[in-house]
Amino acid sequence: MSGIDVGEELGARAAQARALSLLRIRSRALAVAILPAAVAVVLFAAGAQGHLAGPAWDTVRWTVLGVAVVVLLVTVLVAVSVARARPAMSPTVPVPEEGAPDLYRLVRDLADRLDVPAPSAIALTPDCDSWLEDRTHRALRRGPVAAAEAGDTAPVLVIGSPFLWWMRVAELRAVLAPVVAGTGPSAHPDIAAARRFVRGLDASIADAAGPGRGTVRGAPLAFAGWVSRLLLRACRDHAAEMERCVAAAASMRAQTVDHGLRISAQEQVGLAYAGWDRLLTRVALPAWRMGRWPSRLDAGVVSALTELSRRDRLADGFALRLGERPACDLLEEPGVADEAASLLAARLFHGGPAESGPGWAPVDWQQYPDEVVDRKWRSEAARLHRVLDTLGVPRASAADPAVPTLARVMEHLSGPGGPGGPGEKLAAGIGAAVAREEAEAPGHGGPGHGAADDPLDLWGPGPLPLFPLQPPRTGTELLADHVAAMVCCAAVDTAGAAPGLDWLDGPALLVGGERRADLATPVLSLVEDGDPDPLLSWLAEVGVRSDKPVRLV
Repeated sequence: MSGIDVGEELGARAAQARALSLLRIRSRALAVAILPAAVAVVLFAAGAQGHLAGPAWDTVRWTVLGVAVVVLLVTVLVAVSVARARPAMSPTVPVPEEGAPDLYRLVRDLADRLDVPAPSAIALTPDCDSWLEDRTHRALRRGPVAAAEAGDTAPVLVIGSPFLWWMRVAELRAVLAPVVAGTGPSAHPDIAAARRFVRGLDASIADAAGPGRGTVRGAPLAFAGWVSRLLLRACRDHAAEMERCVAAAASMRAQTVDHGLRISAQEQVGLAYAGWDRLLTRVALPAWRMGRWPSRLDAGVVSALTELSRRDRLADGFALRLGERPACDLLEEPGVADEAASLLAARLFHGGPAESGPGWAPVDWQQYPDEVVDRKWRSEAARLHRVLDTLGVPRASAADPAVPTLARVMEHLSGPGGPGGPGEKLAAGIGAAVAREEAEAPGHGGPGHGAADDPLDLWGPGPLPLFPLQPPRTGTELLADHVAAMVCCAAVDTAGAAPGLDWLDGPALLVGGERRADLATPVLSLVEDGDPDPLLSWLAEVGVRSDKPVRLV
């Protein structure tokens, strides 16, 4: 037996031992619940045989019986609550086998090489991670036949959608090997029962914490949640160690598959995560705020990482891999899958609606500069001037007071900065206007329910977004963004500049075809210190006329 086999065997046995510890906790809790009933049975049996006679013992017998009945009723209540509570299921995009036969074939071949059961299905998630998810709970199954067969179903393989577009086929197989190997321990009855027990407790706690229960239903659920919380606290260490041992055993088993390639593939995982995070926060988030959702986020991460490889010498050579077959070729219609994953990402990370509409439309990368960047700048500039009007700030143009100009903004902000300065009220007004518009945006901040077969229906009723990308912006940050937008509008209208897209930094101002990334510092000098000189120098260098009118949305 090789060292790999020994390590895998030790990890599997350790996981089974921890699973048995979890099941013993469940058994002890059940034993405590039936103890009063057992004592009552002994007392009544003794009385029937002429032992423990007398009025005092009769009182004891009936008292213990009453306690036993109450405890059994409470036990049934907790057991039913745990059994009926629906575990949260990760929001994913299902991938049917007819839509990705090559991907299913790759996963099944991988399972055969690892000598483990193949996953029952494949789904995509807009994140840089992959895992197995148990979806055998009756509430997660649709139809009586599916519910009856749930107990024998293998877990679902969830794959991060950016992996399919950035990784090559061989790299994806190497990354998925330890994940697919986890179906072996998942099939062990003790480990499966222990996981169901822990997930049931967790779901019961979440169910008890849900809003809108009312007193009649809320009190029993609260008690069941309290008991589940006690049991889960007792299970926490054993459950964590069991999962660690399962992962170790799966990793050891996967050592036999593409071991040399796994090292380089893990480097691609880290790189994909960095590019995906940058794409979401710098590129996608501005579009989501404008009521547009990029429909090819996964394809965009390839462009972002290619740009990173061009700028960063540490990433040299990664772009050369693009000549090999990408893993997204394993899908029959990669564009459809990318669009579904992109919409799900917008819902998870921003809280957009479940379907496209007048205020929530898809946008492709070719339209991004005009549909997102230009509209963003002009919308923010228009909001800035509306707040200035509310504050009673006079227009800078005496000839035509209705004309919006950059000079008006600069004249208002020039002067002593800091608390009490001219920018404080302006920042507060902009913050209030942004909050008001976001609250009125379609679908934003609502509960996680949308169209039929909504992937968020099985997650829970929590408000969206589930995973906000950034904390709320401060008033100063909002004011700086709006002033920069006004400057960009003036540069486009008076100096021949153009809106553009930078794959790593998002909206960009192009002057003479080259990106100008030096606008932030002079804008902050004006906003925070009331010093207009750095911005005036920048405007003169680019050729922007601050006294000329700009076009607003």
